[in-house]
Amino acid sequence: MTSSPATPTASLATGQRSLADPAVRFPLWPPLTEGCPVTSTDSVAYPVEVDYAYDKLPADFFATAASRPRGHERWAPLLPPLHAPGLAEGGTPLLPLEDGVWIKDESRNPTWSHKDRLNRVTVSAAVGAGATGVVVASSGNHGASAAAYAARAGLRCAVVTSVDAPPAVDAFLRAYGATVLPVPTQARWPLLRRIVERAGYHPVSNLTPAAHTGHGFGPEGYKTIAYEIFAELGVAPRAVFVPTGYGEMLFGVWKGFAELARYGLVDRVPRMYACEPAAGGPLAAAVRAGVPAAHVSLGPTAAYAIDCAVGGYRGVVAVRESGGSALLVSDEEMVAARAELARGGVWAEFSAAAGVAGLRQVAGGGREVEGPVVCISTSSGFKDRDLLASGASVPVDPEDWAGVEGRLRG
Repeated sequence: MTSSPATPTASLATGQRSLADPAVRFPLWPPLTEGCPVTSTDSVAYPVEVDYAYDKLPADFFATAASRPRGHERWAPLLPPLHAPGLAEGGTPLLPLEDGVWIKDESRNPTWSHKDRLNRVTVSAAVGAGATGVVVASSGNHGASAAAYAARAGLRCAVVTSVDAPPAVDAFLRAYGATVLPVPTQARWPLLRRIVERAGYHPVSNLTPAAHTGHGFGPEGYKTIAYEIFAELGVAPRAVFVPTGYGEMLFGVWKGFAELARYGLVDRVPRMYACEPAAGGPLAAAVRAGVPAAHVSLGPTAAYAIDCAVGGYRGVVAVRESGGSALLVSDEEMVAARAELARGGVWAEFSAAAGVAGLRQVAGGGREVEGPVVCISTSSGFKDRDLLASGASVPVDPEDWAGVEGRLRG
């Protein structure tokens, strides 16, 4: 394995280790993008995670966070090396929804989604590994974000996408100069692998068909959500409800709180609630069956950003270790949750409302949810596929007061 390139930030990252067996360790470089080569099997691909020299963190690190620049630089010691320049990702607001319930609004990130936290780290890995470009299979937030961070780092970006990408995402990709490759859904990952193998691009999305592993460094960027929630609340919430596809953010937020508990800054790790579309739900299936990962058939759903047929072991770890649960939320529940968020001034992508939908499902089912509770809203309503299909407002004659008055009453 190659040695680490010069580190421009004070990262305390020391290496990579298997989630299946933490005793199985690897150097930090090169980043493992296909999971653990030792513990994975033909049927289960186990992810790796990044380990750190935790004992070397300054004692006042979290207490002095506000004095450091916004962006991942603020948390650099507990992240992989940040070789790529940032876009002031993170620092998103924590908004009160009702007494004891908070919304972490990730649409305030540079490309309007939580994926900016991941891609600052994965594109940094590409720079550190000496890649000439990055490639991602995505028809939504991940592709838009990867294109932005690649452009800022001076790297090429190829996005293997579907033909029905949302208008806002298509606009992002074109603006950042990404190479956009629309193909049938099942052809996306084989083409991504071919680009990795033949063009030498660094993959910033999943390569493993057996189960999702994703990039070994990526979920580390999501830990910063936990750090920010703690910095604002002063405590760990009792529960966090997370819109969940492959479970990378779910795992990252859990790991961030686990690190805070390691340092004695919080007295508990919140229960992590994975909120998946009822039309699929591979994590819920894996938890139910007591297996590391599962495949499911997908039904119709408007939650395209999280309608995954295959899950990964990261989500199982987060749910199991936190004492949480994997919830299946219906499109009807997400419609109601998105409307609730809009009444509170937050315009969320359909999938982004899954966290609030999960909270309402648990509360409506008679299970007590003691606060404080945080629901993560992952992305802006601009990212929805049906943005233009709903049509514009019907024009009104400004001289027709009766018509105006009727609209006001309506």
